[in-house]
Amino acid sequence: MNGRLTQIGFSQRIRLEWLESAANLVLAGNDETSTSYALRELLQDKLSVGRNANRGNREKAITILMKIWARPPHELRPLWRDGLELLSFLPREDRIAVHWGMAMAVYPFWGAVAAHVGRLLRLQGTAAASQVQRRVREQYGERDTVSRAARRVLRSFVDWKVLKETSKKGLYTAGLSLAITRVEVIAWLAEACLRARPNGSVALRTVLDSTSLFPFRLNPLSAEHLVAVSRRLDVLRHGVDEELIMLRTESRTAVKEGGA
Repeated sequence: MNGRLTQIGFSQRIRLEWLESAANLVLAGNDETSTSYALRELLQDKLSVGRNANRGNREKAITILMKIWARPPHELRPLWRDGLELLSFLPREDRIAVHWGMAMAVYPFWGAVAAHVGRLLRLQGTAAASQVQRRVREQYGERDTVSRAARRVLRSFVDWKVLKETSKKGLYTAGLSLAITRVEVIAWLAEACLRARPNGSVALRTVLDSTSLFPFRLNPLSAEHLVAVSRRLDVLRHGVDEELIMLRTESRTAVKEGGA
C-alpha cells in the first residue's frame, strides 16, 4: 500500500495563514529553496523560539507546509497544479476548501481525523477529543504518536475555525460551514478524496456527503457533470441507481487532454 496512505506525517498544529503564505510564495514563482527560506522567516518568532534543534517544531511545520504546496508527492502533482490554479482566482474566504483538500490528499491522516470528527458531529452535535483519538488509534495503531498527532490536527481545526471549543475541556462543536457551489472546486475536492483513499473508486453520494469534508456543503450534481470538468475523474455505473467516481487511468487522461 502507498506509504502516504498509512503514515501519520501531520505532526504539528498548522495555521491556515501559514498554508496561505506557502501557496502564495509558490504562486509568486519562488522555487523550493526560496519558499523554504521565506517560511523559516515567517515562523521564526512563532515556533521553536530560542531553540536550535534541527528537527524542532518549526522545521517539522515547514516540512508539512512544503510538502503540501511546494514539493508534493509525484502522484499528486497534477492535483497540486490545479489546486494552485484554483487558489489564483478564488476569493480568500473560499480558499480554505483547497487548502483542506490538498492537506487531506498529501496527509490522509488529516482526512481520517476529519472523518471521525464529522461523523460524531453528525450523530450527536459534538465531538470529544477522547472519542476522536480512540477511533484514530483503532485505525492507525495504539501509539502515543497517533494520539499526539490527532490532538494537533484537532487544534488546527480550531485554528481554522471549523471547530469551536466548548466550556468543557476537549469537547467541540461545529464551526465554519462553507457552501461549495463551483463545479470545478467540487470536482477537485472529489479527486482529493479519492487520492486520500486506498481504493480508487467511491460512490458519488459518499463524496458529496463525506464526513472528511465536514466544514463544507457540496452542491449536488451528477457524475457526468463532475467528470466533464475534470481530466482525471471517470464514472462507473454500479447497479441501477449508483454512480461510482474513480481516478482515470493515465492513458485515458492523455486521450481526454488531447481532445480525442
